[in-house]
Amino acid sequence: VQLQASGGGLVQAGGSLRLSCTASGRTLSGYSVGWFRQAPGREREFVAAIKRNGDATYYAASVKGRFTISRDNAKNTVYLQMNSLKPDDTAAYYCAADKALITSSISNGNAYDYWGQGTQVTVSS
Repeated sequence: VQLQASGGGLVQAGGSLRLSCTASGRTLSGYSVGWFRQAPGREREFVAAIKRNGDATYYAASVKGRFTISRDNAKNTVYLQMNSLKPDDTAAYYCAADKALITSSISNGNAYDYWGQGTQVTVSS
């Protein structure tokens, strides 16, 4: 499955953005999908994930209550709604997918088989 992340941009602190991860080649409904981010000079970190059937979502503590992950299988797309953005949220955001992800690996980027290119999010203070 090929993944395309989009929706990044420049926003002021306190603003919102919605990222999209759209799949081609195969239907995304059979995959759990995660969002990760990486800022310059920092390790890649888990942001959020949603299981294949959408009945479970997971968030990093740093974004819980501000970000919401959702999926529209009819559109073959997973979204990351980001509200109350902070300068610390500045990073390249990547979506990833895996068909056989287990809950204990949901925040482990190495457990995902498919990755999209990043979309840059810049939050100004």
